[in-house]
Amino acid sequence: MPTLLAVGAHYDDAVFGVGGLLLRAVRKNYRTVILSLIGDYSNWKPVSGREQELVKRTAELAKARGVETRFLDFAGSRFEVTAETKRAVSRAVAEVQPDVALMLWQDDRHSDHVVASALSKVALQHGDRLLEAGAAYRPAKAVYWYDNGPGHTIGFEPDTYVDVTDVWAEANDWLGELMAVVRNQPYDRTKPDGAQNAKESLARYRGAACGVRYAEALRAFRPRAQDIL
Repeated sequence: MPTLLAVGAHYDDAVFGVGGLLLRAVRKNYRTVILSLIGDYSNWKPVSGREQELVKRTAELAKARGVETRFLDFAGSRFEVTAETKRAVSRAVAEVQPDVALMLWQDDRHSDHVVASALSKVALQHGDRLLEAGAAYRPAKAVYWYDNGPGHTIGFEPDTYVDVTDVWAEANDWLGELMAVVRNQPYDRTKPDGAQNAKESLARYRGAACGVRYAEALRAFRPRAQDIL
């Protein structure tokens, strides 16, 4: 069973950015894993007093869709690119051993996303240089960047598109349920959250770019030759 790993800074980054792709991977019998570097939300006011519930419910919503979740113990705006943090992310990558990996785009208005992208870049390609001798590490065979929407991502130009039309409704519900957890309210499909509206606009735009209804976009870390005939 091949493994797909999506790395994000926050609990919702991968679900917003590539939720449809993750669901398609599950349908294709990939072991599908989300690694969120921030697992400590005690300094985030929207979930004050409910930070453990956010982590728990995030994992439950993913598990219901066949996706594994892992959290590191970083806190928002309290982690940087250091030898220690590179080692922590590399250790997590070594445990998952992804065949295909997705990471946040490197230029972003949110500093957590920028740091997470830099840490992912090291861990997914050269993590063995940071781990103990003999660690069961192997680099991902294919790595792609994904974007996190116009409110965050800067200068992202995709070269790969994934049609997510067939899983769009489920991906949209997944994101909506996560947003409802943050608001501490029941999920109501008839009242989409702002994040859902933003994602739908983006997915329609990406779809228009490649001739489908809804799509998610990636950029290959290392472009590869493909047989198109």
